[in-house]
Amino acid sequence: MVDNRERTANLNGPYFFPTMSTIAERLTEDMKTAMKAKNSITLNVTRNLKSAIKYAAIEKGGADGQLDETEAIAVVRKELKKLQDSLAGFEQAGRADSTDALKTEIAAIEKYLPSGMSADELTALVEAVIAEVGATSKKDMGGVMKVLQERAAGRADNRALSAEVGKRLQ
Repeated sequence: MVDNRERTANLNGPYFFPTMSTIAERLTEDMKTAMKAKNSITLNVTRNLKSAIKYAAIEKGGADGQLDETEAIAVVRKELKKLQDSLAGFEQAGRADSTDALKTEIAAIEKYLPSGMSADELTALVEAVIAEVGATSKKDMGGVMKVLQERAAGRADNRALSAEVGKRLQ
């Protein structure tokens, strides 16, 4: 019998067990757990996310397409944004029954995203990028946003980034 330490030491061998799971792996495991627990909301959310990720992978590279972790996070963030927009619409229409269900789905999706940046971290990042790029006016906002989106790596919403840059550049 092979010791587990030997299995994980050989990263290219057939017994490699990664310690950090990808979003797709977590979705599969959570889907199994939701099926066993008969949790329909979590099951629907995981199915929808898995489907969206698979669709994006097919769009990117055909039937055998694969997404890396940052692309998968972008897909999850896109799905979250759709639900948040729907929630805003239902709240304006006064449909409390639908808003409760959507809030539950949003909470289930948010656990697949990396932890967000605090306001202080966001401000510090924006100020550092503005200084690095040498931006002085709103005309430079595009260059600042491009660098910020790369550095934030899905940990901050583009609206929040844009608003913070807008405050700094006038």
